[in-house]
Amino acid sequence: MLYLIPHLINGIGLGLLFALIALGFTLIVGVMELINLAHGSLFALGAYFALVVLGVFQPLQEITSPLFSYGVALVLAPLGVAVVGMGLEVGMRRTYGKDPLYGLLFTFGAALVIEEAIRVIWGSVEYSLDVPDLISGSILLGNLIYSKYRIFASFFSIILIVLVWYLIERTKMGAIIKAGAHDSEMVRALGINITRLRLFVFAFGTALAAIAGVIMAPIWGIRPHVGVDAVIPAFLIVVLGGVGSFWGSVMAGLMVGLTAGLTGAYASDWSIVSIYILLIVVITFRRRGLFGKASKLDI
Repeated sequence: MLYLIPHLINGIGLGLLFALIALGFTLIVGVMELINLAHGSLFALGAYFALVVLGVFQPLQEITSPLFSYGVALVLAPLGVAVVGMGLEVGMRRTYGKDPLYGLLFTFGAALVIEEAIRVIWGSVEYSLDVPDLISGSILLGNLIYSKYRIFASFFSIILIVLVWYLIERTKMGAIIKAGAHDSEMVRALGINITRLRLFVFAFGTALAAIAGVIMAPIWGIRPHVGVDAVIPAFLIVVLGGVGSFWGSVMAGLMVGLTAGLTGAYASDWSIVSIYILLIVVITFRRRGLFGKASKLDI
C-alpha cells in the first residue's frame, strides 16, 4: 500500500491537470456542438504568450516580484489567446448550420496555421517557463518527497474547476449558456444575441485552454507541437465523460490520471495504452460516455 500511495497521488494530480485541459474543450463542445481541433494549438499559444509576458516583466522584478510576474502572465496570456479565439469564431460563422465536418476542417486548418505561426515567431527549440521560488522545489509529505509546483497546479485546477462550475450553474450568464446549448432558437426568440453568446463561449473556452497551457508549461515544457499532447487527452476525456457533461469531464480526467498513474507503477510501457483501453471499455458499455446525452455529434 505504501508503494501505491505516491502513484495514487501522482494519478490524482495528473487527473486534475487533464480535467483542466479538457474544461475549455468541454464547454465549446457542450454549447456549440463543435469539436475544436485547434484546442491544442491554443493551449500551446497560451504557454508562449506567458513567455512573452514574463520576458516583459523580467526587468521590473526588482520592484515587483517573480510571483507577481507569474500571476500577471497567468492573467494576460489567456486574455491574449481569447482574442485569437474570437477571431477564429468570427471566421467560423460561415460553417454554422452546415455539416459538422466543415467546423472540423476549419479548426484543423486553424491548428496548423497557429502551430506554423509559433514556429515562425519563436522557432522550433524547446523553452521552459520559470516559476517563482515559492512554488518551486520539493516538499516532504510524510515519507514522500513531492513537487511544490505539482501541488500548486493541482489546487489551482480544483479552484478553477469550481469557479467554472459556479459560473455555469449559479449565475445568469451560466443559465443563458446552458439554454443556448439546448435550444438556441428559443434563446434567440427571448431577445438574447446568440451570435454574441457564441463569441463569448468560444473566447472563454480558448482562454481556459491557455490557462491550462500556462499551468502545464513548467511540467511539459514549451514547444510548437506540445498542443498535440494536450488535444488528444482532452478529446479522449470529453468522449469518456460524455459530450457536453461538465462533471463527466472532471470524473473522466481523474479516471484517466489514476489509470495512467497506477499502470505506470507496475508496467510503465503500458501507461499510455491503458488510457485507450479504459476508453474502449467504457464506450463498449456506455456509447455516449459516463454522463453523455444525445447530440448531433453522435454517429
